[in-house]
Amino acid sequence: MHPLDVNKYFFFLFIFSLLFVIVLYSLIGFQYIDEICVLLLFVLFFLTILNTPQWEFNKVFLISLGVFLFYAIYSLIIGSNSPRAIFNDFVINLKPYLGFFCVYQLKVYFDESKKKLLKEISLLIWFVFLLPVGLISIFDDNVIVLTLTHPANLAIVTIIVSLCYLYSSNFTKRDKTIFLVILSIGIISGKSKFYGFFTLSIFLIFFLNIIRQLKMNLKSIFVMCSMLTIIIIVAWQKISLYFFDALINIGDKKGDMIARFVLYRTFPEILRDYFPFGSGFASYATHSSGEYYSGLYAKYGIENVYGISKHFCNFISDTYYPSLAQFGVVGIILFILFWAYIIKKAIRLYKRSGYTLSKHLVLVLMIIGFIAIECTTGSAFIAQGGFFVMMMIGMILSDMQKACFDYESTKYRVPDFGGNQDATNLN
Repeated sequence: MHPLDVNKYFFFLFIFSLLFVIVLYSLIGFQYIDEICVLLLFVLFFLTILNTPQWEFNKVFLISLGVFLFYAIYSLIIGSNSPRAIFNDFVINLKPYLGFFCVYQLKVYFDESKKKLLKEISLLIWFVFLLPVGLISIFDDNVIVLTLTHPANLAIVTIIVSLCYLYSSNFTKRDKTIFLVILSIGIISGKSKFYGFFTLSIFLIFFLNIIRQLKMNLKSIFVMCSMLTIIIIVAWQKISLYFFDALINIGDKKGDMIARFVLYRTFPEILRDYFPFGSGFASYATHSSGEYYSGLYAKYGIENVYGISKHFCNFISDTYYPSLAQFGVVGIILFILFWAYIIKKAIRLYKRSGYTLSKHLVLVLMIIGFIAIECTTGSAFIAQGGFFVMMMIGMILSDMQKACFDYESTKYRVPDFGGNQDATNLN
């Protein structure tokens, strides 16, 4: 398969995913649409690999697959849940990583015509869908329920559409302003997580140049500390709610708040009791652990908590970080190393490009920030939103690699003056 074909087919898949997995997911009501997109991406990946003479695989991809297979076998050995539940949870947790590694290895990139189309689609979605829904919801909350199911989804969809716009833009001051205008509709969701992301976005867009060389000096430390402080301030309501206030006034809280707090409270106990590899797939704080009710909830005496009980487990997967108890201390370390790998690669490519890829570095940091913030009280990372933004990271890093190759080719190209000048003789 020719590389240009890969770019064309992936572009169609990307737009399809944006429209039907992100924007219209709640309206369509077909919950397996994201699995279909994962399957299509994997087919494209597999066909491309078959047409590659050396069948090269990214080493980190193979390591990640090995880790997931290890945890699947480990879960079966310790009997964390039924085999079907373990398989379901295995697939759900693997999806975002497949999205990243498949796209990254495909080395896809969008040319200017594709970026222009993506930019126009992003603006169209905002004008036709997000803006009307957001404005009408100020006066009638039912419009969000009918179109997006929950206010949190308004924030997530707005963030993803704005990221698509920024990626397809030229990163000028005008583009940055339009990005923030698109993003601002998410304020209507009233979610503290969104306020934190909005603050992070402003800092990254307008202040990255202050720490352009990414050196740890007083100026960069001050900027980063200021950013973290403001994010904590705007999100303090939820931080206090789930980590402090709930301990004192737990009886006064709503069901989802109690459920999340209890999941966080039990998290370290599971890490201690199932050291070092955790309790296994489908055992705790995931959809599969509720659908195929895990015995762990009774073991820790939380099976009667509202939203976590066997007969009403709607809030059992409302937050992601507690589910890391399934992977134990070792899994948490590997999770952190994975994100360190992406950040390190993005920064290295940014430097290789002669610091010309500010937009790409900003986007990678924004998406990681979005995932980090969202995972505190949400599970979008292993839902359809996580799969899509992980595809975006893979695409952005591929874009950066191509830009670095073009930059280095130009930088070290030898002018042809009719002689046979050797590039190695040039300083």
